[in-house]
Amino acid sequence: MVSKTSPSVLKPVLLAILGLILIIVSAFAIRWFTADIRGAADVREKTVANGTFRIATYEQYFDLCSAVQTAEAAIANAEKELATSPAADRQSQLRQVITAQSNIRAESINTYNSKASQEHRQAFHDAALPYRLDLNTQETQCA
Repeated sequence: MVSKTSPSVLKPVLLAILGLILIIVSAFAIRWFTADIRGAADVREKTVANGTFRIATYEQYFDLCSAVQTAEAAIANAEKELATSPAADRQSQLRQVITAQSNIRAESINTYNSKASQEHRQAFHDAALPYRLDLNTQETQCA
């Protein structure tokens, strides 16, 4: 004998399933609509509110500026030695050093300027350091 389910039992089961589906869809919709807000809060917590990030960012500006000055010193030393008219092979080596250090200097300046322009890092830029470094200056001044 085949039993038939009465419509009075079937209706609450269907409503319960429909309610469960509605709750799941609502939960995903809320997460989707608030993703930007949660993402911004996460970034703020990882940057502004994070003491380690703040100190590291502050020190990174000094490190990058110092790297530029170190490359400039290496260039000046190589140019000074080149001015003494060393042997031809040494002149070639010194020119390579000058080129390599010029590239390192440019890379450090570009990295410094890139980081200085990032909004979440600007608050940690020391006032004694220049806001931007210039590729065309001969000598970089750091604090």
